[in-house]
Amino acid sequence: MQRTFRSGFYIGLALAIAVGLYLVRLWSAERQVQLHTQHLVQSLEERDWTKFSSFLADSYRDQWGQDRSLVLQRSRALFGYLRGIRIVSANATIQAGGRAGFWRSRIEIEGAENSELASLLKERVNRLTSPFTLEWRQISAKPWDWKLARVSNDTLEIPQGYDQFP
Repeated sequence: MQRTFRSGFYIGLALAIAVGLYLVRLWSAERQVQLHTQHLVQSLEERDWTKFSSFLADSYRDQWGQDRSLVLQRSRALFGYLRGIRIVSANATIQAGGRAGFWRSRIEIEGAENSELASLLKERVNRLTSPFTLEWRQISAKPWDWKLARVSNDTLEIPQGYDQFP
């Protein structure tokens, strides 16, 4: 089969369209919220604090009155003592449009560690019936530039001033 400019043009055009469609899907708001949530959870499980902190917006504020620096401090303190845990969600729903997205799911803590702290965390989180809601915001015109702005759960209570873990 003889290659011509026309066949090369059509192959190049088809390839460009395929790449374009892939990027449109990848950079959609729903897909970005899903991927950012997965990577946030993975960074917590691996205790990668640099990566974890890169997901939090500078203006982060949750329903328990915690700001970005307090969440980072408490996450390091809590997850620094836990080994081999997994954060599992099922049937997550994502609503996204424009520059905002919401990820909702019930979360469970799994893991082989049998320490008192791990047991306390599992008991407290796994018994919750209401889902966690993660609110994401796109902070620039870049389609991949999303940050976590807020976390909430209707039934989880964290006492004010709770700075120490058992």
